[in-house]
Amino acid sequence: MLDPNVDNRLSEDMTYMSLDQKHSIAEESSANIEICNKTYSYEPALFTDPQRLDKIKAALPAINLLFEKEFETNNFPGLMYGIVVDGNLVHSHGFGYTDLARKMPTTTKSLYRIASMTKSFTAMAIVKLRDDGKLRLDDSVYQYVPELKATDLLTTDAPIITIRHLLTQDVGMPEDDPWADRHLAMPTNEFLAILKKGISMSNPPGTIWEYTNVCFTILGRIITVVSQVPYQEYIKKEILEPLGMKNTLWEYSEAPSELLARGYRWECERFSEEIPLHDGAFGAMGGLISSVEDFSKYVAYHLQAWPPRNDPEYGPIRRSSLREMHHPWNFIAINTYSHRSCSVTYSYCYGLIWCKNADGIISVDHSGGLPGFGCNWMMLPEHGIGLISFANRTYADLGRINTIIMDKIVALTNLQSRQLPTSKILAERKQQIVTVLLNNWDISDQQISTAFAENFFLDKSLELRKEALHELLSQTGKILTIGKFISKNSLRGQFHVECEQSTIQIVFSLSPENPPLIQELKLTKIN
Repeated sequence: MLDPNVDNRLSEDMTYMSLDQKHSIAEESSANIEICNKTYSYEPALFTDPQRLDKIKAALPAINLLFEKEFETNNFPGLMYGIVVDGNLVHSHGFGYTDLARKMPTTTKSLYRIASMTKSFTAMAIVKLRDDGKLRLDDSVYQYVPELKATDLLTTDAPIITIRHLLTQDVGMPEDDPWADRHLAMPTNEFLAILKKGISMSNPPGTIWEYTNVCFTILGRIITVVSQVPYQEYIKKEILEPLGMKNTLWEYSEAPSELLARGYRWECERFSEEIPLHDGAFGAMGGLISSVEDFSKYVAYHLQAWPPRNDPEYGPIRRSSLREMHHPWNFIAINTYSHRSCSVTYSYCYGLIWCKNADGIISVDHSGGLPGFGCNWMMLPEHGIGLISFANRTYADLGRINTIIMDKIVALTNLQSRQLPTSKILAERKQQIVTVLLNNWDISDQQISTAFAENFFLDKSLELRKEALHELLSQTGKILTIGKFISKNSLRGQFHVECEQSTIQIVFSLSPENPPLIQELKLTKIN
């Protein structure tokens, strides 16, 4: 019988290996890649529009007007936004003030509390500890935070709470924004005392997504226990400093007064200044303070994880670990909004939220809100663009406007995602398909064995394929031109064949064997 505590994930297994073992496996993997590349090399997806950046810059006046309207109609003391493209902060603009009394204008260097946008930093620290062999995501949380044992998990068949449950908001703890936001400065001993009394659960663990701040506060505690330094210090040393985020900090009293944004509440037709919150145990869920200038480096770092490729790594964690952070692990909902023409699907990642709309466009984002502040950052990983916005008004909803802006950029620029180049093996198989079609499936046994998988003619005989092609060409007329191949991935794609009367769409996929052979072929008249 298998030990239920054994994790079968390779990345998890790698964590407890010695450095020598890891280096050995890395060298073996590199050797395997080199051997495979002799057959056909992997080429990463690329942007194909040379005017892409110019089109984005041309859309900036319209974007600025939308943000200006948002600023004017929502009683924001100050609003700052920035757009990141291909690793660079290409545009930023500010409205209003960070300090109303002193009339301090907001700039890219202005420091705003980023609230729950902190969560992905905490998640990244956990993933780094995993990558460094210090913990496993499927470890029991009790191993690091024994105080949590006092919590009643509601049912006798509930699973043990794991680090993964915490990362993906699948832990069963209740939504706690109003309560947790006011406890940002709570000392660690007081937080542990709350855990010792037991947390009131809303659902058994592992059953449903629910947004909770306590779980990320617990993750902060785990970082402290495992690294043996306060989680704030660990995140600063292992994440902020390597990314050059020199002006991002935890404690507001340490920020330069001329840069620190004051937080305000709009009530009874006037602004009142919120009492600033000191750093504490709950900071892991929402305590960081940053600027658009600094945070753009973090957005650029996330964007560079895409596409998968063979380039050298940089930064706190591997690109594959960043992409793991972006993965939709825990379904949230399918929602419709007045500002979007189609429904969208949401899932929780590791301290981030994944979204896919009906057009297939994927975004990864997270908002933040605290007394005095609201913010959001969003990126389209496959489009290479990110957006950041900060405001100093209590719970300013910037997720909505960022979504509208990002949709607007895509629409105004006809922004396209990266396209996979046609792999050498797909190009070779395409040519073989074209040859057999031009010859009406009159092919030799050698052509069959070198191009088609074993299942191909078992699924549909050669004679039936000849008859089907004859019938199709009787409707479309003779083949005139062969279109460009469009890759779905390295082993699947399609192209069009223009005929005298209409067009034929040809879709095919290759088998997993080496070398890959044609396992499926579909010919469809499309007009």
